[in-house]
Amino acid sequence: MKNNSIEAAKKLAKLLQENPKQKVIFLVGAGISTSCGIPDFRSPETGLYHNLSKLNLPYAEAVFDIDFFEEKPRPFYLLASELYPGKFKPSRFHLLLKLFQDNKRLQRIYTQNIDTLERQAGISQEYIIEAHGSFAENHCINCKKIFKMDVFKEHLNKYQKDPSDKNFARCNSCNGLIKPNIVFFGEDLPKKFFTTWDSDLETMSEKETRPIVIVVGTSLTVYPFANLPTDVQKDTTRALISREIVGDFKVSPRKTDIIIETNSDDAADIIARELGWSKQLNNLIKEHDLLGTIPDVTEELESISKDIGKLTIKDDDSKATDPNSISKELDKLTIKNDIPKLKENKSSGENKKENKSDTSTEDTTKDKNKPSKNDRT
Repeated sequence: MKNNSIEAAKKLAKLLQENPKQKVIFLVGAGISTSCGIPDFRSPETGLYHNLSKLNLPYAEAVFDIDFFEEKPRPFYLLASELYPGKFKPSRFHLLLKLFQDNKRLQRIYTQNIDTLERQAGISQEYIIEAHGSFAENHCINCKKIFKMDVFKEHLNKYQKDPSDKNFARCNSCNGLIKPNIVFFGEDLPKKFFTTWDSDLETMSEKETRPIVIVVGTSLTVYPFANLPTDVQKDTTRALISREIVGDFKVSPRKTDIIIETNSDDAADIIARELGWSKQLNNLIKEHDLLGTIPDVTEELESISKDIGKLTIKDDDSKATDPNSISKELDKLTIKNDIPKLKENKSSGENKKENKSDTSTEDTTKDKNKPSKNDRT
């Protein structure tokens, strides 16, 4: 780690020490889970979209596109087999988040991740806002009927044994496809994301309740999540933990910004040490290493599933055709060269151009309710 990053991490910890009642809002992305073995989405050579691009999908993001899923759900099923909760252990940074909760310094965690590792680290659901949804609940993409987590999980298990169309989860009312409440391109974000953020913004207006906002492991290219650091009031301290400067920290830096250019786990070690939490962190690390398996969070996921906002499916006449997928089974499939990409989301009557760069700036006037199509981190 660079010396200036070490000093920046110490500066952040010092601010927290000087204000023992001050709490923290975390905005996190896929970068906090890469050390767990879960790939992020845009890293060259190893990112999920890069790997998907090798499989002759019409475009990598199609695996998270609602219209594509309706046409060909098989790629998502194979992806879900790899990402489904229970296969991975929390990272050191996840455990640091747990310590912020245990030491009564945590106000909120806004996460773009669907891996549920925040919960598996032992963080209470009251602190977690899953901006892009999770596997906690499922719904029919046609009639919107809600189903418990076990419904999709049962069919996913069947599909892993027998990868045929008959094992796709379907609605018992209309025969529509069932999918987890992971927010796909073309769907609205959970209402709770917006209402809770508005409430947290209000706490920034009063000096005695003003939190520090720490952004970690996200490229800040998915809207509306990418707008959150911009929304933060000018007199609220922002910190970025990232290998490179991104988003509003790059475009509109503030004098009070704290930039820690390193990976999240290394930052966690320094912050824990400076706050006197190293022993607690090491105990949590040992505890999770000794578990051998990740705790089953199925019951907890189901218990909070009603909090997820109703999803609205977007109509789009442009449909994708059959892609190759993530496993060798799909090597037998072929796709047409003339597959049309789905229409870009529109805002204020103007077409928005897709930006494929991980660190580039995007138009912040994008649809406030829908994620952009170029990234999920």
